Amino acid sequence: MKYVVITGASTGIGYDAARYLIEKGFHVFGSVRKQADADRVQNELGERFTPLLFDVTDGAAIETAVTQVSEMVGSNGLAGLVNNAGIAVAGPLMYLPLDEMRWQLEVNVLGQLAVTQKFLPLLGAVPNAPHPPGRIVNISSVSGKVVYPFMGPYAASKHAIEAISDALRRELLIFGIDVIVIGPGSVKTPIWDKAQELDTELYSHTPYKTIMEGMKKVFVGQGRSGIPVEEVSKVIFEALTKEKPKARYALARKIFSGWLLPRYLPARMFDNVVAKRLGIPR
Repeated sequence: MKYVVITGASTGIGYDAARYLIEKGFHVFGSVRKQADADRVQNELGERFTPLLFDVTDGAAIETAVTQVSEMVGSNGLAGLVNNAGIAVAGPLMYLPLDEMRWQLEVNVLGQLAVTQKFLPLLGAVPNAPHPPGRIVNISSVSGKVVYPFMGPYAASKHAIEAISDALRRELLIFGIDVIVIGPGSVKTPIWDKAQELDTELYSHTPYKTIMEGMKKVFVGQGRSGIPVEEVSKVIFEALTKEKPKARYALARKIFSGWLLPRYLPARMFDNVVAKRLGIPR
């Protein structure tokens, strides 16, 4: 039996990855923040799913989860850790409350690093580990490389995850633990229902109010026509099991316009493309 921990397993990418890996023979430990979600997901996914009740910003709860996992896996250790939990804060940086930015980084960056640090011994980051080294899969985003207006907080957190992943992969060479980044674009998940509820009233007194309303419609439309969530699950499985996985997987909805064009077009030319698309006056 191979054991994997997935954070943020109550819905979306985390939930489907848990489902898919269980089908492939893994036992999945999935973090959720509410007991009701723990009961629901365990009932839906069966005996090969064990819920872990913690928030990635709660160090004591993470330590409790590590103890729970350690007792179950014993000398088998973990085959993988999938850092998926995260939030998305949106808003114009000129007016964004700094507490919102702090919370974005606390959850997506420091929370992910905290989970990684605590689970690394179970992945084999100890002298003479009694099991083969596991792997870390960090769920980034297209926003880890490409930045759109009003998504600065989220993109900053994902850029940080890209940097942390590269550093970790090189630091963990001494243990044989690989670190793989997956950067999806828009994925069909319930998160877009939450995006539809984005409150732009906070910025109603700013010049960005109308532009943000238009941006919300564009992004929600993209999300609801995004790639199937199972495509991400398949890549997570490959990252955990392939003999020589890529260091980074890009999963854009439209590989040319959603990935290649924004990365390789001259920056000011892409500024013009984005401004026209989102209705930003020049």
